[in-house]
Amino acid sequence: MTARRARFYDVLALFIAIMVIVLDQWTKALVVEHLSPPGSKPFIPILGQYLGLYYIQNNGAAFSLLENSAILSVLILAAIGVVAYLYARIINSGPLIYKLIFGMIIGGALGNLIDRLHHGGYVVDFIFFRIPQIGYQFAIFNLADACISVGVVLLFIFVVFGGVRRGDTQERQDVKENPAISPSSQRGAAVRPGEQDAQS
Repeated sequence: MTARRARFYDVLALFIAIMVIVLDQWTKALVVEHLSPPGSKPFIPILGQYLGLYYIQNNGAAFSLLENSAILSVLILAAIGVVAYLYARIINSGPLIYKLIFGMIIGGALGNLIDRLHHGGYVVDFIFFRIPQIGYQFAIFNLADACISVGVVLLFIFVVFGGVRRGDTQERQDVKENPAISPSSQRGAAVRPGEQDAQS
């Protein structure tokens, strides 16, 4: 990969992160403006009775986890540190898909961090998914939570399955460059019974 292409990928990752932050803050501002105070408006359907809007204030992490927990700040800082470290390892290198995924995760994390600082500790959540027929309702979340979650799942998929494919590709490349290490070459290198008798 050329240095120019690698820098372009980093710029795209930055663009994705900025877009996530902007959209996250914009949607939260609309929710605060039109649905305040939290919990005062009924469920506003988007996809029937399954997906809609319902404004709450979340003092915990994503999906209301660790609400009012003292270790929440430590976990957030640790997560940001891990993401920053992983991205630093592929800066100016690495495939485009990884850059875009990291852009989603970083943008989501910063979006919620900005929200938490702006509101004095809580974030605005408003996306409500439920299946009323079976009494199921998912934790209310926001756009930043969605980007973080989708990014983490995609990263896991590409690391696990992409790593296997890279290993297979590397093995084929090694065989192509040095046919002597291929299994068929190794089998061919074995001494046949007739050749062994001739040599003895």
